[in-house]
Amino acid sequence: MTLSPWQRLLKNAGTWQGSFTQLSPQGESLSDLPSEVVLLPSDDGTLIRQEIRKFPQGEPVSEQVLEYRTLGRGILLFENGAFSNGSMQWGPFSEFGAELGLINQGRRLRVVELFDPSAQLKTITLIRERLAGAENSEDFPSDSSLKVDELLGTWEGEAVTVYPDYRPERTMPTRLTVEWISAEQIRQTLYFDRDLPPISSTGQISGSVIRFATGPQPVQVLLLLDGASATCPTQIKPRQPLFLEAGWLIEPTLRQRMIRRYDAQGGWVSLTLVTERKVSET
Repeated sequence: MTLSPWQRLLKNAGTWQGSFTQLSPQGESLSDLPSEVVLLPSDDGTLIRQEIRKFPQGEPVSEQVLEYRTLGRGILLFENGAFSNGSMQWGPFSEFGAELGLINQGRRLRVVELFDPSAQLKTITLIRERLAGAENSEDFPSDSSLKVDELLGTWEGEAVTVYPDYRPERTMPTRLTVEWISAEQIRQTLYFDRDLPPISSTGQISGSVIRFATGPQPVQVLLLLDGASATCPTQIKPRQPLFLEAGWLIEPTLRQRMIRRYDAQGGWVSLTLVTERKVSET
């Protein structure tokens, strides 16, 4: 039986301990605050109390408390509790952005991508959390960043797409190949069904940043801590479709990606969760 959006949200219930790491548009760490986020269902699960605490070094604890019984229009969720919350519409002269939250066996990874009113990428926040009492808390958090080599190969899996207009979910198989072209370039190729040709794009590597300059909206991929990646434009072009993406290499051969898509008019059209496994090396 398909879970309701509220039941999907309850998959996030518990006490999540971790940190909020704020990054520059180039991926440089600006601050890192230990955190605790508590989601407490009550009233037979119809009310959720959310407590957000941050612990700045040498300063008083910052605390925010929210209570809600309904979900906002900007949030969609998947069966496993993964979610995205953010702007319904992009437009010039307004702030814009979204949070993309992935979840796996007592761990969560969230990425927040924010743009200023001039449509420039302003900040990225990486939130890494583990559920209090979870068994797989060893080696968390990690100080190592995602490497290009870890993404190389052929990945196959499944994409589930949900829609803000609540049309039925769509599920389709996925296949992605990432390979070297040269020491500073990679090519990624997305394969769809037999009726559609594959889509290839070339990325230029500079340290922990991969830049894809082709397509209607050039994007960059930042390779971050704990297997995370953040993909988005650095400058939004008007009248062009765009997407915001978060990736998470959970294990060497298991990866999740979440993609929030907007159309050429800036309207939010879909949210996709890809779960893929590496089936071969390139």
